[in-house]
Amino acid sequence: MKRKWNWALWAGFVCAVAGFISYKFFIQFPITRDFPWANLTIFAIGGILLVLGLVRAFGRPQLYRGKVFGPIFAMIALSAFAFFAYIAFYLLRQVPPSTGAPRVGQKAPAFTLPDQNGKPTALADLVSGRAALLIFYRGHW
Repeated sequence: MKRKWNWALWAGFVCAVAGFISYKFFIQFPITRDFPWANLTIFAIGGILLVLGLVRAFGRPQLYRGKVFGPIFAMIALSAFAFFAYIAFYLLRQVPPSTGAPRVGQKAPAFTLPDQNGKPTALADLVSGRAALLIFYRGHW
């Protein structure tokens, strides 16, 4: 009897790889950059499908394929998830402390920065007797 193709195993592996690779796309949006819920959802779907494929492969080996590739795919997917978790939850959170940053209400030091056209603009030129509101944000690099 010819064994059936174990689609759950392959689909789970593809989902796990897609969950890892798609972070490059999802990092563009603040809602998925701050907490990678979309990637974790894709990883969860891939994990469920991989477990289903492994159960099929080892539970009914005479009917389904996957006893050789199943554990290999599962280990690669688990390694990809562990590496993703290390990058997303540890490495990218290593922002240096802002001990030297001005506090709210504190006078800003004099500085000169380029404007949108590349022309140098000093803070003293902008203030000229009035107050100035400075907003600093960490952009996407």
